[in-house]
Amino acid sequence: MKKLLALALLAALVTTFFLLDLNQWLSLDAIKSSQTQIEQWQLQQPLILGLVFSAMYIAVTALSLPGAAVMTLAAGAFFGLLWGTVIVSFASSIGATLAFLVSRFILRDSIQQRFGEHLKTINKGVEREGAFYLFTLRLVPLFPFFIINLLMGVTRMRAFTFYWVSQLGMLAGTLVFVNTGTQLAQIESMAGILSPTLWLSFALLGVFPLLAKKLLSAVKQRRVYRGWSKPKKFDRNLIVIGGGAAGLVSAYIAAAVKAKVTLIEAHKMGGDCLNYGCVPSKALIKSAKVAQQMRSAENYGLNASEPSFSFRKVMARVHKIIALVEPHDSVERYTKLGVEVLQGYGKLVDPWTVLITLNNGEQKTLTSRAIIIAAGAKPFVPPIPGLHQAGYLTTDTLWQKFAERDLPPRRLVILGGGPIGCELAQSFARLGAEVIQVEMLPRIMIREDEEVSELARQSLQADGVQVLTSHKALRCERDGAVEGEGKIIVLEAEGEEIRQPFDDLICAVGRVARLKGYGLEDIGVPVNSTVVANDYLQTLYPNIYAAGDVAGPYQFTHTAAHQAWYASVNALFSPLKTFKVDYSVIPWTTFIDPEIARVGLNEQEAKAAGIAYELTRYDLDDLDRAIAESATKGFVKVLTVPGKDKILGVTIVGTGAGELLAEFVLAMKHGLGLNKILGTIHTYPTMAEANKYAAGNWKRAHAPEKLLLWVEKYHRWRRG
Repeated sequence: MKKLLALALLAALVTTFFLLDLNQWLSLDAIKSSQTQIEQWQLQQPLILGLVFSAMYIAVTALSLPGAAVMTLAAGAFFGLLWGTVIVSFASSIGATLAFLVSRFILRDSIQQRFGEHLKTINKGVEREGAFYLFTLRLVPLFPFFIINLLMGVTRMRAFTFYWVSQLGMLAGTLVFVNTGTQLAQIESMAGILSPTLWLSFALLGVFPLLAKKLLSAVKQRRVYRGWSKPKKFDRNLIVIGGGAAGLVSAYIAAAVKAKVTLIEAHKMGGDCLNYGCVPSKALIKSAKVAQQMRSAENYGLNASEPSFSFRKVMARVHKIIALVEPHDSVERYTKLGVEVLQGYGKLVDPWTVLITLNNGEQKTLTSRAIIIAAGAKPFVPPIPGLHQAGYLTTDTLWQKFAERDLPPRRLVILGGGPIGCELAQSFARLGAEVIQVEMLPRIMIREDEEVSELARQSLQADGVQVLTSHKALRCERDGAVEGEGKIIVLEAEGEEIRQPFDDLICAVGRVARLKGYGLEDIGVPVNSTVVANDYLQTLYPNIYAAGDVAGPYQFTHTAAHQAWYASVNALFSPLKTFKVDYSVIPWTTFIDPEIARVGLNEQEAKAAGIAYELTRYDLDDLDRAIAESATKGFVKVLTVPGKDKILGVTIVGTGAGELLAEFVLAMKHGLGLNKILGTIHTYPTMAEANKYAAGNWKRAHAPEKLLLWVEKYHRWRRG
């Protein structure tokens, strides 16, 4: 109501201004005709005239009325260059700030709520460099100032920043116009002062800050490299430290564009994904799923049976799968592609030099114009008292440890309720382990919507996992009274301690970037939880880049490869061309059964960010293929811009959700809406039809009811 009243008051003031034809008093002719009278007032009551003139100027700019340019000329005529400049400088800045605040009060909340996702990048830009760009715009009167006032009002710029930058930025233009106004008698028309030459001068003036920014950037770079001696020539175009997803893709791209590139990896090529993460876990998940299908064979008209298997053989298959994928990431393959692969540890000596300690003990030093740090991440081990004494496993160690066993772990505690913890918990439970999953937060899969988290909990519990949420791990103990060398983890829930015996414990509470041992601290590259890098993936030193888990903010193989493209292209072709890394469409999947896949916003994120959305849902129990396969658990949930088919985010729960998501990822990346998906033929019967039916549900919800009434009348008329 307050906003409506304010809007009504503004509309009334502006309407009154034009109805009473007050704009005639803000013309050049009116000012010139009254110049003699006003000059007499100025001699008699200079202070009062100055205050009245300032108030009028503030009102004109605050209400975004035409006439500010003429009043600026008048200030020069009535008050001279000095006082005219002072009056206009303060009055214009105050009036502009009032317009800014009015725009903020009336428009910002609704615009940010409706277009919050689209404005996210703008808000970050304004927060980071808004003052600089506002200053640039203020230098160029070619940009209508009243539009700048209103647009800046809907951003998150501080009012005080807007005020002082406006006053400083408009000062040059104010001086020019006030000085021209001192010769008001010689001015025949506004065209006489607003000449193309003057506009060009102002435009060039606006370019100066951009040039100054480039100059400051160059000076800053020189300052960053001060104290280092840059080589006159380089051994390599690019050196990549780390042979995981980000490092492999970086080296591949460099070789593809004929750059001379060296890849350094001390351990296993392929990194965590091939050796400890994606590949072995998916192999394990498949074996566990087949075991579960045997137990539930009655759902398909077959005789159910308890699977009989050797756990050692299951784990042997996991390692066989790793071996089958391994050639894709091997030293031999990348050598054939043109990459020099060195097996050893790389350490930065200076911004261009890497000391390489080979695995055979030899050392060599290479210089490179650009360097990419792609060192990856490692499992985080929480500081739980007694954990090391009791013994624990991580995704880095469990595959080798369990490969030596004939039977699955009997009592297995898994710390962590995220995707990794959930995938391992369900898989080992399906393979016969007694699994206790411990999560400190109120629910597992905390980044997903509450209903998705609950569905995941139900699914894990149905497979025998004991899911303990809101349980905090306090300590681990050894109890000799329990089977000779029993292990116990002590948990806390609702203020009470719970003692839980276990045989094996897996830490799956997240991963941390590998930051030590690469010389980053020696040359002063800033790090926190990851290497500090800008939007171009550059570190403190513009020729040193970071990509993958070591750079964040996502820890997925596909985002590591995504970042690698930007890092390698920027490293090889800067300053000719550089690209800001694009995180606008990032998909991910949790491979439990049923799978959980997502891209873009979900409901809880949209609500937290205040982003307006419409929800469209299609449940898989209506899908023919899902019914035929007894795979009806799940849904497709799409968030769209209110009233439009533009996709803000998608969550899919169900069999093959990761594959189904790809269509929506493509649509979001290329700006395709639900109407395009609805108009695309999908093979019948397939799970992918769920995407089309979800789009159909959106279309039905937005059917043009009034138009359909007329269509109904038309058909009635056709029937006679």
